[in-house]
Amino acid sequence: MPDPADARLAETYAEVEDALLSRWPETRIDPTLDRIADFLELLGEPQRAYPVIHLTGTNGKTSTARMVETLLRTLGLRTGRFTSPHLESMTERIVIDGEPMSEEAFVAAFNDVAPYTHLVDAQHDHPLSFFETITAMAYAAFADAPVDVAVVEVGLGGTWDSTNVADGSVAVLTPIAVDHAKYLGNTPAEIARDKSGIVKPGATAVSALQDEDVTLVIGERCVEVGATLVREGVDFGVRTRVPAVGGQVVSLQGLRGAYDEVFLPLYGAHQAQNAVVALAAVEAFLGGDDPIDAEVVQEAFGEVTSPGRLEIVRRSPTVVLDAAHNPHGAQALVEAIGDSFVFDPLVGVVGVMEDKDHEQVLTILEPVLAHIVCTQNSTDRSLPAAALAEEARGIFGQDRVSVAPSLADAIDQAAALAEAGGSLSDAIGSGAVLVTGSVVTVGEARALLVRTR
Repeated sequence: MPDPADARLAETYAEVEDALLSRWPETRIDPTLDRIADFLELLGEPQRAYPVIHLTGTNGKTSTARMVETLLRTLGLRTGRFTSPHLESMTERIVIDGEPMSEEAFVAAFNDVAPYTHLVDAQHDHPLSFFETITAMAYAAFADAPVDVAVVEVGLGGTWDSTNVADGSVAVLTPIAVDHAKYLGNTPAEIARDKSGIVKPGATAVSALQDEDVTLVIGERCVEVGATLVREGVDFGVRTRVPAVGGQVVSLQGLRGAYDEVFLPLYGAHQAQNAVVALAAVEAFLGGDDPIDAEVVQEAFGEVTSPGRLEIVRRSPTVVLDAAHNPHGAQALVEAIGDSFVFDPLVGVVGVMEDKDHEQVLTILEPVLAHIVCTQNSTDRSLPAAALAEEARGIFGQDRVSVAPSLADAIDQAAALAEAGGSLSDAIGSGAVLVTGSVVTVGEARALLVRTR
């Protein structure tokens, strides 16, 4: 049996990154909680040291988690937030009091758990994965802080996700659609069965508006474990929303009261939906009958950010980043563009993962894009730009498709087309670039654009 004292500790962030990436990747799934449960037992069960608000769903999880966290912090609570995947740095995944870990703190968090990884590896047929290891780092760091409450987003699914060793007092289910069908199922109802596994005995389940068959599955889970279900459209909801400069103004009906004239600096009806789900989750967490102070709600939502989600990162021409990577996300993106922007022409820079439903994503994007530049990101899972372009030509036609395997070149090409304006439309100078198709593509674009602007 390995001795934890013999473990070699990391000295730099690069060493931690290398150690984590050398483990099973996030995309490799093994339906068991045994390894992570054993790991956390060795670490003293840190996930039991604080209450947890646990989030799952197909889209909107990270934005909703950020809103929940911001509202809790505005109420004076010390928070931990664990989300995935990251856009630019692994340190973004573990956030304490609204601040991502510094690289130094991330190294310390890794070194706290590293001596025990090999003990767990030796006890099981498969070693701890990347995601199991970083989940344990987050739970341990939150206990160390210590936090008053942890806001935890699943990595994939729910029942077998390594975050599910924690028992959330509130389980949040954002809209559920088909994604990761290979692992989770081919219909929203099948996927809901897996995701609703985060609903624990005695918890409150807060569900966004769902298809009827999905609602039925969530309801069955709540009955099975004795949880309370509250639903958007029945117990809470968006009363009104009006697009505004820099975002939108919303009126929200929560579980405890109504909150009017709330400015949300994010675009699209889906973000208003995320906001009311986050509000209901915090009300459920706090308990009682009294509404949250209206000024606290206004202050919190006025400060919310969601990088890589309809995020404007450059002007002249405008460059917008959105991490839509499945049909449901692409549909929300298209609706938000129509709702909040007047770009003409809008030129797409699209790079997708090979295992996603890219044909459907392209079909949904086609009506709003004057031209598409097909590219790829740096990962092995990325669909080659040439293959994406071949698919795109069947949807957009030959003349509206370009290929640029280098993401930087793709953005430059798209910017030139958007600036030309008149060659594609009559609205000279009102063109914009939309970078989308994958969280990784958007993260890499953000690293290029935000550093150099």
